[in-house]
Amino acid sequence: MKKSVLFVGVGGQGAILAAKILINGVMSRGYDVKMSEVHGMSQRGGSVSTQVHFGDKVHAPVIGPGEADILVAFERMEAVRYAEYLKPDGVAVINDYAIESVSTASGQYQYPEGCVEAMEKLFDCRVLDAGAIALSLGSAKCMNVVLFGALTQVLGMEDVDWEEIIRQTVPAKFVDLNLRAYHAGREAALKTV
Repeated sequence: MKKSVLFVGVGGQGAILAAKILINGVMSRGYDVKMSEVHGMSQRGGSVSTQVHFGDKVHAPVIGPGEADILVAFERMEAVRYAEYLKPDGVAVINDYAIESVSTASGQYQYPEGCVEAMEKLFDCRVLDAGAIALSLGSAKCMNVVLFGALTQVLGMEDVDWEEIIRQTVPAKFVDLNLRAYHAGREAALKTV
């Protein structure tokens, strides 16, 4: 098996932590893993992408256009921004959530409508409101692990003990919350099929 997963979002949403959980999980099964991160102006709300390749042998961390098996978008406009990287038969896990950029918040530009609908016309999509799910669990900060749970439902690697990987990866005081987020994300992904 060889897979490429592209995590995209806005700085501060936790895309890098979600990628690290994935990496720790696939490494636990003996896969070769390569990761590449692009932070951009992430500390100022800019775009962030993390690329993860894994398989028996992986030579490069960078995902080119049309090469990602799965796109995990933490924000709906970021899904459209990175859509060209998803394989035609790939799956997009999309957080139906909008973050106003400086230019849209200032009124200079309008936030684009129809991002999710545009993606659904082209790709197999699992769309969930990870922000609302996270809030229902008690903290918006676990939105990334809700999306990670949805990713694992799509990925189908049932031989990985994702709960144990989460326990090993997140700080101890947040383990219970993140385990609930993981399960809620998996359940939400099933409902969107």
